[in-house]
Formats: sequence, C-alpha cells, structure tokens
Amino acid sequence: MPTAPFVGRHAELAVLEKRLERIRAQGAGAAVAIRGRRQVGKSRLVQEFCDRAQRPYVFFTATKGASPLEGIADFTAELRESSLPSDPELVPTAAPTNWPDAFRALAALLPDTPSIVVLDELPWLAEQDPVFDGALQTAWDRLLSGRPVLLLLLGSDLHMMERFTAYDRPFYGRADAFVLGPLNPAETGSALGLEAADAIDAHLVSGGLPGILRAWPHGTPALDFIKSECADPASPLFGVPEAALLAEFPAPDQARRVLEAVGSGDRTHANIAATAGSQSGALPSGILSPLLRRLTEEKRVLASDVPLSAKPGKPALYRVADSNLRLYLAATRSAQELSRRGRPEGAYRVVERRWAAWRGRAVEPLIREALELAAATGDFPWPDTEVVGGWWNRRFAPEIDLVGADRAPVAGTVFFAGSVKWLTTPFGRQDLNALAHGATEIPGFGTKTAADLAVVSLSGTTPAVTADAVGLVWGPREVVSAWES
Repeated sequence: MPTAPFVGRHAELAVLEKRLERIRAQGAGAAVAIRGRRQVGKSRLVQEFCDRAQRPYVFFTATKGASPLEGIADFTAELRESSLPSDPELVPTAAPTNWPDAFRALAALLPDTPSIVVLDELPWLAEQDPVFDGALQTAWDRLLSGRPVLLLLLGSDLHMMERFTAYDRPFYGRADAFVLGPLNPAETGSALGLEAADAIDAHLVSGGLPGILRAWPHGTPALDFIKSECADPASPLFGVPEAALLAEFPAPDQARRVLEAVGSGDRTHANIAATAGSQSGALPSGILSPLLRRLTEEKRVLASDVPLSAKPGKPALYRVADSNLRLYLAATRSAQELSRRGRPEGAYRVVERRWAAWRGRAVEPLIREALELAAATGDFPWPDTEVVGGWWNRRFAPEIDLVGADRAPVAGTVFFAGSVKWLTTPFGRQDLNALAHGATEIPGFGTKTAADLAVVSLSGTTPAVTADAVGLVWGPREVVSAWES
C-alpha cells in the first residue's frame, strides 16, 4: 500500500537529524521526549525520520490496557522484526518477564554505529507497570547512553509526558523535551496548494493536523471540502476530533460537560457554570474552577485569555485550544449525526449556517500569534512588542480584538490596539471609528493616534481607512507570511 505523502515538518526533521549527527560525532547516546496532541503527527514524523536516516531502528508502539507481560512480549517481537539486530536469531526466543531484562536484551542488540530506538505511547507503558520509569532510567544510565543510539520517547498525554521528565521523576535531565505542534498556516497552504485566505480557512478547519490534511484534495477550499465530507460520516474531518474527545474524555463526566459548554460558545466562568450544571442549578465554583484549571493546565484542551492592558483585568475568557475540535463541538458533530442518517445536504447546511460566526472567533488567536511572530522579526511598526492579546471590560463594551504590549498579563507599555474583521465586507470608516473610540478605554493606551491602530481584514479596507494612516493594515497574505519569515 502506498504511503500517504509527508507534509511539511522540515524544521522538526532538522532537529532530529541534528541529534543523530551529534551521536555520529561523539559516539554517545541521546534521548528526546516528543509530546503533542493526538493526531498531530508524532508517529508519522518519527517514521519519516527513521526512513530518511537509513540507520538500523526499532519502532515499538505500546497498546493501551495491555499487561506488562503482553507489552514486553510485543516489544520483543518488534525487536525481532526490526532492522536493529544484525541477525534476528540474536533476539531471545522467549520474551523476558520484566522491563529491566527487556532493556538488557535491547542493549545487547545495539550496533556500534548510530541506531534509533522509538518507544511510542510512552504513558501507556508507565500506566501498565509502575516500575517502567525506573527501569528505563537505569537501562539508559548503565546500558544505553554510552552507546551511539538515539532514543525517541513519544506520548500524546501532554501532562504525563511533562511529568516523565520532571525533576522528581527518574528520567529527569536525561531527555531533551520536544513539543510537536500542528502544521502552521503556511505549511497547510503549501501542502494543499491554496492561496492565503483559503489556507487560513483550511488551517482552522483541520487544526493543522496531518491526519485530516492527507484526506484533503489539492486546491480545495474549506467549505467545498466540508461539503464533500458531509457525505462520508467516517471522514477524518469527523473521526479525528471524535477520537481525540473519546480518548481524553471516555465518559460523559463533568470535565467533558465543561469542555462541551465552552465548545458551544460559552466563554465566561458564569456562563460555563450555567451550561455545564444540572437541573439543580449551575455548577458550583468549587467544582468548576479546578476543572477549568485541569482542562487548561494539564489537558491543554482549553485556553484561557485575560484582558491585556496596563492594569489587571477580568473576566478570563475560555476557548477550545484546538480549532478542529472547536469546530467539531460547535458544528461538525451535529453535521456528523445528520451524515450518519443519510442527510449530507442537511449536514452541510448546519456547518454553513454557523461558519461565519465560528470563523470570526476562531481566527483571532491565529492572528495574534502571527502578529507576535512578525514583531519578533523587527520589520514591524512596534518592534518592542512581545505579546499580543485582546482587551475587554466586565460589560464587554467595548471588546478590543488586538492589544500589543511588552509583557503579559499586566503590560508595562501598550504599543497598539487593533481590530479583526474576517468577513466578506471590507473594514470601513464605521469600524475604524468604533476601534478608535473603544481603544481609549484600554488602561495604558491613552490618547494615541491612528498610527497606533492595527487593522486585520479578510476583505481589505475602504479608501477612507487607508487615508487615515493606520499604523498597520494586514490581509490574509500578511498573516500567512508571518510563518514564512
């Protein structure tokens, strides 16, 4: 069966190649812990790296729920089938009964030239056997690190992977931490052959996840892709976020109700509490606050934004961090249900009705990130900008989409304020007046001029806006270019 084309990841491959080159030069081992959300392409990246490296390797993927003995037996079988041993007969016929012996068998098979050992779904191995972490640390220190081997440790549970290399755990200080994020908008556009505006749409819909992009026909705009996929209830457009949701939240518990409340559009603590509550009332703060912390800090499935200005501000606003999961909770989950019932036209209409409002909100974090990247290059009207956020008061009147400052959450200096208009109509005089008036309420912004305002618009600006010498005007091309610098 032909392998799906590999998309992007040039920088990530270079990072791994650098480690392998160091092993070639020094003759000693190196370990890298790679973490990233499900379907972000960790396994695919590492497999591509192994194929390109043309070095002996073993790639072992743990099975969730397997017993330690089953896991060790699978590992031994994978060793026998891999290119690591010079002779498969060197692999023990009977699988070891514990991980220390399994790692000793691995060490005995390592060649004197650089090789690669991959342990995928590492948290599942640690979950199966409480002594696994210590066994791996001991094996690394005594048997593996002195050999020319690159040990790659992969995992999708972000919190568990962080804990694996934390200071109070056995493997602390032994592995470089490598966070694999989704493909960026420029890579998405390049992979699909799309111009900037369509590339941004495709990135928002896919979340930059290769598992979805591989199913995306070349040159197809987002809504056209969604329309075609609505006839296929098993499409990755539905299946990838559904699998991620079930993996993280297998039971419909309170944490999942909180996530779904945010996904349906509730952003404030009070609104989330009301939606995620029960017939007896809103979810109490003593229950909701720890859940929100867990979902943002441990699971990383939610993101929390606070008003950015020269003074502390409230309230915090919550959003689903991954735009693909955000779309699933907001629209494509309902569309999938209709698709399963043989109603593809109705499924597409659900997404189409919610598209403009969803996209207008979903694009804002992407634009803030693009502005931060542009500021870092120095070719930017406010080159001292370190962070870009938004600002609002308790009444959400006004709500300013963009605020650039020197630090967060409380700024020392506010450099600019801006507005995002991601609609089919251009940014006009009325929009500019609303921005200029609202910006004066931002603590630290003061009475700055039009030169301290930024406009990011899908459909450009009217001549009246251009004449006012706004400090920055961006369209889709400039947004995507931030990742190309």
